[in-house]
Amino acid sequence: MDKFKKQLTIEEVENAALDFFPLLEVIRRGMPKDSTMEDTLKVMESVCKLAMKQRMQKEEEDEDKFGFFKKGYDPEDEPVVEE
Repeated sequence: MDKFKKQLTIEEVENAALDFFPLLEVIRRGMPKDSTMEDTLKVMESVCKLAMKQRMQKEEEDEDKFGFFKKGYDPEDEPVVEE
């Protein structure tokens, strides 16, 4: 049976809800008082896309920092050791 045609279990839906509703509440708190649920869900979708983009950018920055010379490294900042 195709994995997408199989019915979701109550446990699967409960687990998804535990992830979803706290995120929805974060967005709802920032929305105007007269916003509809549809408005809130649309904004949530946009905010989640932005969060994913920011995550990818951060991961790319972290990858750039790998190795001996870190991003932003300036040899002039090294202390001078006199013998």
